[in-house]
Amino acid sequence: MPTWDHNGVIAPFQRRKPAVPGEGTLGGVARVDARTKNLTKRLRSGEVAVIDHADIDRVSAEALVACGPVVVLNAAKSTTGRYPNLGPQILLDAGIPLIDELGPDVMNLREGQRVEVRGTAVYAGDRLVAEGVLQDAETVERNMAAANDGLALQFEAFAANTAGYILKERELLFDGAGVPDVRTRFEGRQVLVVVRGYHYKEDLAMLRSYIREYRPILVGVDGGADAILEAGLPLDMIVGDMDSVSDRALTSGAEIVVHAYRDGRAPGIARVEALGVEHVVFPATGTSEDVAMLLADDKGADLIVAVGTHTTLIEFLDKGRAGMASTFLTRLRVGTKLVDAKGVSLLSRPRIKTYQLFLLALAGLLALLVALLATNLGQTILGLSGAWLEDVWNLLRSLVGLAPTLAS
Repeated sequence: MPTWDHNGVIAPFQRRKPAVPGEGTLGGVARVDARTKNLTKRLRSGEVAVIDHADIDRVSAEALVACGPVVVLNAAKSTTGRYPNLGPQILLDAGIPLIDELGPDVMNLREGQRVEVRGTAVYAGDRLVAEGVLQDAETVERNMAAANDGLALQFEAFAANTAGYILKERELLFDGAGVPDVRTRFEGRQVLVVVRGYHYKEDLAMLRSYIREYRPILVGVDGGADAILEAGLPLDMIVGDMDSVSDRALTSGAEIVVHAYRDGRAPGIARVEALGVEHVVFPATGTSEDVAMLLADDKGADLIVAVGTHTTLIEFLDKGRAGMASTFLTRLRVGTKLVDAKGVSLLSRPRIKTYQLFLLALAGLLALLVALLATNLGQTILGLSGAWLEDVWNLLRSLVGLAPTLAS
């Protein structure tokens, strides 16, 4: 039956059998964290990933696959039926076993403790820790079918959240109220906003010629700041709650805008203050990528290019938070300026510089001269030119010789 593919569109379900625990055991050192994005920072190949992640999303699944765990143990349901999330199928396609519904006991495993998976049971030594449900092609397909049926409820919830966000942030959306002053000058410039999300590495690679030609302001949203530095690009500004950005990025000299709750609370302030770096605070409801776009728009940016952000409905829902309504409305607010990275890579063409035109003309003249000299006429002209230059040289020598005589 049809389901949602990794690009968020309906496509035939791809079946691929992953490695299955059961014949023998799987085991390794456990890395335990309720937040998957924090876990993937320290998870290594051959280790056991222990998470508590309902509705595993695409970005989290791809990050887990990149780490190469021997098995993923999930305390929660990997697909709750809220919407057709993409993560479980990505793990299965990569051949990584996924056991979920293990319950809260599995999160009591110690970091670095060695665990074994026998069938669908998790053991620490001889002690049974928890037992869950192994996900395979059939269970994932069944879960996705049920989730497809529940999309109508998500549309209703999305609409309600959108209306609520308009009531909370109408002054920010329509009048720019609350946008802080920053030292970075956006007016008349193009801005590249990088989020560590969907295909951000590929998009940054495609945009190298665009970045080299137009030199946009590079804004990293939390971990997107590290993505910019890893690509060898200059970092101008960091926007976010500072929970997934490295100290290296925070101390790189880029301007820092801390995203705070509407009531002014900003957990990220403590971290930047501990590093002793200057910062400004931007209180706003919604996501940090929304804040970055609203800031660039309010400060007069000509164009906003988005890397790794959300574009399809499934990607919006895949983020797994009610606040994604803010992302939808932010795109309406800056819609005339906002361009997806892939669109820029297709439409942008390198501009021809003046020196390149000069070199092209010079090469043409040289080619013409060489071609002319290869003819009888060219050789005659060359001989006459040589004779004329010799006469001029002799004249100059005679004038130099007469100079002392005239002086005396």
